[in-house]
Amino acid sequence: MRTCFAFCRKEWREQIRSGRLLILGILFFLFGVMNPAVAKLTPWLLEAMADSMAESGMIVTAVSVDALTSWTQFYKNIPMALIVFILMQSSVFTREYGDGTLIVPLTKGLARWNVVLGKAGTLLVMWTAGYWLCYGVTFGYNAWFWDNAVAQNLLFSAFCWWLFGVWTVMLTVLYSVLASANAAVLCGVGATVLAGYLVTLFPKIAPYSPAYLMNAGALMMGTASPGDYTAAVLVTLGWSLLCVAVSIPVFNRKQL
Repeated sequence: MRTCFAFCRKEWREQIRSGRLLILGILFFLFGVMNPAVAKLTPWLLEAMADSMAESGMIVTAVSVDALTSWTQFYKNIPMALIVFILMQSSVFTREYGDGTLIVPLTKGLARWNVVLGKAGTLLVMWTAGYWLCYGVTFGYNAWFWDNAVAQNLLFSAFCWWLFGVWTVMLTVLYSVLASANAAVLCGVGATVLAGYLVTLFPKIAPYSPAYLMNAGALMMGTASPGDYTAAVLVTLGWSLLCVAVSIPVFNRKQL
């Protein structure tokens, strides 16, 4: 395990040197600020546009916002943060394939499974830190401006979306091991997520799709209960572990 931790340190140094860690930290923080900011500014924007909208025959009534408005914005914005994260990290393996930087440590005795676990662990920690940073900033501002008690199942709904992100990150690891081109990795992840989303269009099997966790905002609104997501949580956990389990033997056989 010592070599695995050493490889993880190498991955973190690379994330820092490349600036990806800083960029993603700023991105998640800004998204966290944006959610309550948009909610707070909505009444003012509608009031400012009231005259022009009235000329078009549209009447603007008074709009009240609360923490629920901000949390709704959170679930609208976090998919964009995840997309940027995947775009920036999709070259986690393919970049090293092209540069040949994995050959030297592997010839010196680094086990291939250490490479897979090191990269998967680094991405998992980065996604977890970024996601909960965004959540924490939104939570803090919502508590300051309004009251978070208006939102139901707040922590569990956030956990569901975090777990969907974990599944997407593990898919990125799997396709990065399978493919040698960055575009192929993105296409593989995108196609799998799209297939998962299409499954949710069929009510009987929708609760078994990882993409079902994207609807976790319904928990916050009180229109769904945590039990409705049990199957999706278990399937997503199992699928994420399977991605890592499959990545190890595939990488063991890959020609570098």
